[in-house]
Amino acid sequence: MNDHTNKKVAAVTLGCKLNYAETSTILDDLCKQGWQLSSIEHSADLIIIHTCAVTKQAEKKCRQKIRGIIRKNPDSRIAVIGCYSQFNPEALSEIDGIDAILGSNDKFDIQSYNDIIPGTISTPLVKVAPASAFEEIYQGYSLCASVSHDRTRAFLKIQDGCDYGCSYCAIPLVRGKSRSIPASRIVERAHLLASSGYREIVLTGVNIGDYRYEGFNLCDLLRMLEEVRVNRIRISSLEPDIVNSELISLVASSKKIVPHFHIPLQSGSDTILRAMRRRYDTALYRDRILQSVEHIADCAIGADVMVGFPDETEEDFLQMCRFIEALPLAYLHVFSCSIRPGTSLARQIANRERKLVASVEIERRYRELVQLGIQHEARFKRRSIGTKCMVLFEHSKPAGEGMQQCSGYTRNYLRVVVDRAESSMQQTLDGNELPVLIDSLDEDLNLHGRVLS
Repeated sequence: MNDHTNKKVAAVTLGCKLNYAETSTILDDLCKQGWQLSSIEHSADLIIIHTCAVTKQAEKKCRQKIRGIIRKNPDSRIAVIGCYSQFNPEALSEIDGIDAILGSNDKFDIQSYNDIIPGTISTPLVKVAPASAFEEIYQGYSLCASVSHDRTRAFLKIQDGCDYGCSYCAIPLVRGKSRSIPASRIVERAHLLASSGYREIVLTGVNIGDYRYEGFNLCDLLRMLEEVRVNRIRISSLEPDIVNSELISLVASSKKIVPHFHIPLQSGSDTILRAMRRRYDTALYRDRILQSVEHIADCAIGADVMVGFPDETEEDFLQMCRFIEALPLAYLHVFSCSIRPGTSLARQIANRERKLVASVEIERRYRELVQLGIQHEARFKRRSIGTKCMVLFEHSKPAGEGMQQCSGYTRNYLRVVVDRAESSMQQTLDGNELPVLIDSLDEDLNLHGRVLS
């Protein structure tokens, strides 16, 4: 019997889908050593906090979450892991109550979690190997049962790191260079997820469009995954240069790969795109978006957009607004530019090669782009009213007066809410993919519908 049998572990994950996939892997590895899954509400012996460092705001949220968890769980051991640990372990070392700080690769060393349990340590265990030394990719994997009680959606990591070198981005500093998991192992894991009852597999990574392994690229991998007996395969964020005619044709003809892309734009000004060192211009981005919606039925495309990049003028911002207005996008994720230490953009600012945009201007531009995103989202969602869609239900909760509110997602990632009388529900809808007639859109942009018999 392992010494850690009956020890309880809980986890809190911040940031991207890749972090969630990796948290699941770590928890499963701990369970194999005898740990029991718990939650931060139930006095876990060990609490793992998986962090993000993509922006200053993300770091601030991490610090707030860490301090709150320490305050509410004085008897738990606290391990802070992931990108913030990799990027700035010194800042985390100043927070009282942290027992371990583990970087992007070191977080997979399960012995480190075991080491901090016995006794009281005066200083945190710090293991942060330099990202420049990352050669291999951790190939442990999880069936995700450890972080989800249902069997609806599983995140499957296929790649890590990035070689694109965008001027503002700290990801190469915390994740290292691009590395891919062997296609055969990915397909093996996908079959295991499908046989375990999962209905949807989401392919995750830092830059999954850069997937390369022994001659296999992303399209080759997708063709292999189409043989897996799963309802849906969803692709996470893709760089615009990857969304070519081969990929578009593959998705258009597939019954499993869902019609949903997230394609970062960042700026609608070619001047700013060049300054960002992005690998496309607005003409290429427009062409890839229009090709996608033309050839893929009901295709939903979301985009990341950034405001306040240094030297961004009002005309650059207006160009972006006009560019976005003319695109058939389903939603926007809007960010303010964050100067990350160690990036080429940070060096340009330090050398006075670029000027910061006034914070009041950044805030105004942020608000305007958010409103533009809401307009796109409302327009796209209204198109679905009166249509029949397959909805994969994920969550149910009491809605009062004997009613149950059930929600799930269409293939093109529209969230749909269905209200049902509890007395009519012989079994939960969660985990089932069912036809739904979408009949309305409320003022909060929630779609509502009813299950068709």
